[in-house]
Amino acid sequence: MTDDTVLALPPEILAYYSRGEEEGRLQRGANRLEFWRTQDVLRRLLGPAPLRVLDVGGGAGVHAAWLAADGHRVDLVDPVPLHVERASRLPGVRARLGDARDLPADDAGYDAVLLLGPLYHLTGRAERVRALAEARRAVRPGGRVIVATINRFAGLHDQLRAERYFEPGRRALTDACAASGLLSPGAEDELFTTAYFHRAGDVPPEFADAGLAVTGQYGLEGAAWLMGPVNDWLDDPQRREAVLAALRSTESEPSLLGVSGHLLTAGERHRD
Repeated sequence: MTDDTVLALPPEILAYYSRGEEEGRLQRGANRLEFWRTQDVLRRLLGPAPLRVLDVGGGAGVHAAWLAADGHRVDLVDPVPLHVERASRLPGVRARLGDARDLPADDAGYDAVLLLGPLYHLTGRAERVRALAEARRAVRPGGRVIVATINRFAGLHDQLRAERYFEPGRRALTDACAASGLLSPGAEDELFTTAYFHRAGDVPPEFADAGLAVTGQYGLEGAAWLMGPVNDWLDDPQRREAVLAALRSTESEPSLLGVSGHLLTAGERHRD
């Protein structure tokens, strides 16, 4: 993989992540709920170490760090040079530049492939299926592919919760995303960048087109992320554990999958 691949990343997405703010986002405030729930689900799905894990679009290594600490052998691929530079400092993590749609990985070289961000920013269905097909190629037969998506109405729910939905410009942007799934913020909007928000039921067909069999879907935050006191709950170890247990009990309830801000979909490569 050459540095030319990085140029394929839309400039506004590269600029957004090159600000360096993503590195600590999941370890601050209410965002910790997404982090802890992702960690909880992944540990159960992956099973005991050591596994060969490819973390695609792994950013500065927020998940690669604990995966390596758990004993897994972790390779991280990301299209943002700043992320790769920072992830390469982590013990037990090998990081390199690369694109989810054209992975610098051998065929069947990994026990598990994680895409915990790339599908957020691949706005065309063909691009997303290509990234999933690349993950299928890189994982061994019977191995796991686990993908994160943003739920279609996450923006609407979040803007209502934050009381920004009542601003006319913000409402128009939010409603357009809820209708089409495509978020196209203006250059002056610093909240997020170009992205695609899935309906939960749209993910399995993309897996199928890439040759992957879905084995489960897991809503990460449930409705808890929309509740005002959630940050205080997370600060209290006993209440935090109660929240995590409650979310675990409802994580795959079909009627609640779309309420979460984020969804994990797990699949596997059929044995050849």
